[in-house]
Amino acid sequence: MARTTRVLPGFGPALGLTLTWLSIIVLLPLASVFLKASNLSLVEFWDVVTAPRVAASYRLSFGASLAAAAINAVFGLMLAWCLVRYRFPGKRLVDALIDLPFALPTAVAGIALTALYARNGWIGQWLEPLGIQVAFKPLGVLVALVFIGLPFVVRTVQPVLEDFDLEHEEAAASLGAGRWQTFRYVILPVLLPALLTGFTLAFARAVGEYGSVIFIAGNIPMVSEITPLMIITKLEQYDYVGATAVAEVMLLISFVLLLLINGLQAWTAKRTGRDR
Repeated sequence: MARTTRVLPGFGPALGLTLTWLSIIVLLPLASVFLKASNLSLVEFWDVVTAPRVAASYRLSFGASLAAAAINAVFGLMLAWCLVRYRFPGKRLVDALIDLPFALPTAVAGIALTALYARNGWIGQWLEPLGIQVAFKPLGVLVALVFIGLPFVVRTVQPVLEDFDLEHEEAAASLGAGRWQTFRYVILPVLLPALLTGFTLAFARAVGEYGSVIFIAGNIPMVSEITPLMIITKLEQYDYVGATAVAEVMLLISFVLLLLINGLQAWTAKRTGRDR
């Protein structure tokens, strides 16, 4: 039997090159964080990472990131649905605007959101009489994270919707299924893996977001301080060990949450037969 020639290298060289590159780009920087934090004793480490101000930043960063990702999962799906299923004036413009948070510098996004939602801003001046204060509050952090995370959901769900065969919906309708039943049992199982992927990407981006948040958050201790800001603050105070300790906890929590989400995504894909 003639030996098959391959254009690309075999499994061994490809895997070795991939692991080497991954180690240089990802694993070594992360290992340096753990190595730096190891200079603290266990008691000192615990005191640093559980300080009331740091703990409050954990609650805000992870809570707001999960909430923003959930909001984007709902409205990102709706936006992707409209872009795929309907024709309307300005559709191409809307499609292009979705990617704006990708290209816009985060500082510019933060300044723009603050100008909009401040007490005298275009939107804030109408919300203030209703008792709703966005800027310099945790709600402002949520708004900023929703802004920067929306494209991740839309761009992961949109291709799946475009490839979805309308004959499945027509078959469901011919069998007597209503609109909600068709969406629940025919469309949603196909979209769910992509939707979870978009949710994961939006959450991962939100957890580490800094530039667009610090302007609208106001950075009030125990109220609107995010964990990345706490790390920057410790670095500015030359507390490098404390900064790496907080970064280590943030890394571990993020890893566990992403692992759980990816496990749910794999389970959903297997359940719906999308992993084949």
